[in-house]
Amino acid sequence: MPEQHPDAGPAPIEFRPSADAQVVPEGARDLALVFLGSSLVAGVGDPKGQGWVTRVVGRTQHPDLELTAYNLGVRGDTSADVLHRWTTEVPLRWAGRTERRVVVSVGTDDVLGGVSLARHRLNLANLLDDAAASGVGTFVVSPPPTDDPEVDARLEVLVDAQADVCSRRAVPFVDCYAPLQGHDQWRTDLAASRVPHHPGQAGYGLIAWLVLHHGWAEWLQIS
Repeated sequence: MPEQHPDAGPAPIEFRPSADAQVVPEGARDLALVFLGSSLVAGVGDPKGQGWVTRVVGRTQHPDLELTAYNLGVRGDTSADVLHRWTTEVPLRWAGRTERRVVVSVGTDDVLGGVSLARHRLNLANLLDDAAASGVGTFVVSPPPTDDPEVDARLEVLVDAQADVCSRRAVPFVDCYAPLQGHDQWRTDLAASRVPHHPGQAGYGLIAWLVLHHGWAEWLQIS
């Protein structure tokens, strides 16, 4: 059931795969893995063009996993844009795949664009609830800190809200904000970047490390 109020969350939703999401009992698992979000998902600012998504995918190869990964990061997207593309773009990537999973990472553009916290919560909750009802496994990665203290003050509140939305649904959540706030290498990389609020190669490497070391393999069942 979608959230109707940020302080009144529903009971946790158990992951119940649909008939289309059953894992093949023999042979490699045929997995479609979609990364859905904005410019940080797209890797904007990384001079090597990898971002954190490509780094994570490169460390996710496994002999029992036939992985097809899709990066659907769009610069400037808010949670409303991501929710819309969840229904229009993501289903195209499921065609012919046995197992379906999606990683959601969005939020900075909500803060920059003035999207209310309640609306952000609702958009994220609706996406996660729809995924659960469709038998799609979900994983959420928070936005990291920026180079602007005022933006960061609002981001901190948004990340806490994301953690709560995910906790209510037993969805794995990686906090990239708290570990990187005040992190010397992260701050140095932000300061050297030509794109405001975006890291370079080192910063994206830090995000990838956080994702890979906070439940990633367990979520994919490849540990």
